[in-house]
Amino acid sequence: MWENLLTPPATALPQSKLAKVAHLVIKILPGCALAGVIAMAATLVSTLHGGPQLLYALFFGVAFHFLSSDRKAKPGIEFCSRTVLRLGVGLLGARITGAQIAGLGWSTAAIVIGAVLSTLFLGYLLGKRLGLPRAQGVLSGGSVAICGASAALAISAVLPRTKENERFTLMVVVTVTVLSTVAMVTYPLIAKFLHLPPELAGLFLGGTIHDVAQVVGAGYMLNHETGDYATIVKLFRVSMLAVVVVVISSMFKAERERVGSGTSTAKQAMVPWFLWVFVALVALNSLGGVSTAVQHGLNTVSRLCLVVAIAALGIKTSFRQLSKAGWRPFTLLLVETVWMAAFVLAAIYLRS
Repeated sequence: MWENLLTPPATALPQSKLAKVAHLVIKILPGCALAGVIAMAATLVSTLHGGPQLLYALFFGVAFHFLSSDRKAKPGIEFCSRTVLRLGVGLLGARITGAQIAGLGWSTAAIVIGAVLSTLFLGYLLGKRLGLPRAQGVLSGGSVAICGASAALAISAVLPRTKENERFTLMVVVTVTVLSTVAMVTYPLIAKFLHLPPELAGLFLGGTIHDVAQVVGAGYMLNHETGDYATIVKLFRVSMLAVVVVVISSMFKAERERVGSGTSTAKQAMVPWFLWVFVALVALNSLGGVSTAVQHGLNTVSRLCLVVAIAALGIKTSFRQLSKAGWRPFTLLLVETVWMAAFVLAAIYLRS
């Protein structure tokens, strides 16, 4: 009795910010640790045996789907699939400078912009034709047009959060990674067959292959000059990610708010915070404010964040869920990939 009188109610004790942070860390730690271990395993396998790191992380994550509903693991899994994902996308800006973009020239920039916009438009129209929601058509087009799995994850972050969209995002990540790997092997052979000089070969590879890593591999497979030019062209495509995501965010703002709250009154930022990080890093890097060592470190952190995020997304889904996507997503992504390659090759021949 006396103990009850001397002890104040729990509600009377104000909780400090430090205690709240500590409580949040403890809450998300198990799920974050799980996603982190899966990401480390994927990185190890990729390093030792080659292959796409993100794809390994996704498949390893799917194997632990049974933990997706675990009370202790779920908060951390959700944190990794949302906050860590956004941080990884934002840090991609450390790769890009204004000088790299300016050095391409107006004609190269026009070809790349035309390829990106036409692929986005094709994804929207063809997705609608195939009976897919417009969010899924835009997501597939953006992933092919810009930077593969990274773009898919960035765009999915501003789309309405539904189980169907999450399942489709994972399907896009798997398919676009496979297509990008195939392109890394076949596109250099096409460039050789067409006797493209290093600059045009770099434009073809950097302007069409989905993922940055595959562009680098394909470019340097031919020669050093082609690899350098292909990488810069690819980074120009990556720099368009911020603009594309802002446009898509505005397109789906009302729908995203309805899905998130059940009403149309909940307001969300038009430009997500991770895009401000992206733009700020591009500007700072362009001004020489990011040293080479820091830039390398930020790139590494960005990649690790994306691997952890895709591992968490893998935990949240299953092969049965992936199979429900059907043949339409693969057809859509394949047509978009072929279109982009054909567009850039046609532009190269018209230019020359």
